[in-house]
Amino acid sequence: MNTAPTLAENLARVRERIDAAAARAGRLGDEITLVAISKTHPAERIRELHEAGVRHFGENRVQEWESKRARLPDLDAVWHMIGHVQSNKAARVVRLFDSVDSVDSLALAERLNKAKESLPAEDMEREEKGKGGEDPRQRLRVLIEVKLDPEPAKSGISEENVPRLVEALQPLPHLELRGLMGVPPYCDDPEQVRPYFQRLRELRDAVRAQMGRESLPVLSMGMSHDFEVAIEEGATEVRVGSALFGERRKA
Repeated sequence: MNTAPTLAENLARVRERIDAAAARAGRLGDEITLVAISKTHPAERIRELHEAGVRHFGENRVQEWESKRARLPDLDAVWHMIGHVQSNKAARVVRLFDSVDSVDSLALAERLNKAKESLPAEDMEREEKGKGGEDPRQRLRVLIEVKLDPEPAKSGISEENVPRLVEALQPLPHLELRGLMGVPPYCDDPEQVRPYFQRLRELRDAVRAQMGRESLPVLSMGMSHDFEVAIEEGATEVRVGSALFGERRKA
């Protein structure tokens, strides 16, 4: 009788794949941050994967994460917002997440910065307990989402506008820009998305050279079906959902 693999078994397989891909690129698997994409999966599954050793989790809907987080106040983890953020939800996002990996406009960045600045003292105390002890008065980590998929419905800022947005984010005192994130078009053959990952890395490197310092260390790219290619092309963070949790539950 076949039984479904446990989350711990899935995690072990994913980590093996990460290590192998990193080795092919002359890197160490420990250099790659695994972000478990827990959207549509219940709080109990997040807790189980946390107990297996995962410390980064990604969600894409504010309301869904609000309901789950209430059941996970004790977890020492980093919570990533990976979905499109509506400007009117900036205040809620700042209270709920440690990192916004999907900043795609200066207007959104300014709203997040203002929301972080305006976080009430009582929320700060509550957040300090709910974010693994992180001081909520520290700057909010953000990534710029770059539009790699030409589909009109896909989010992200155009590649040519990235340098301008990077520069515009520098004066915002409550945000810490750490790098770029991108989602290429889905292809059955992961090799077909390699050029998209190469472009994102080259874009990051070009902006780094322009800024004249070792900036933007984070490249968040690659998901369950293509993260190995992304690692070979320089990913420092991979966002893995179905390979860890199994097939996504319908929202």
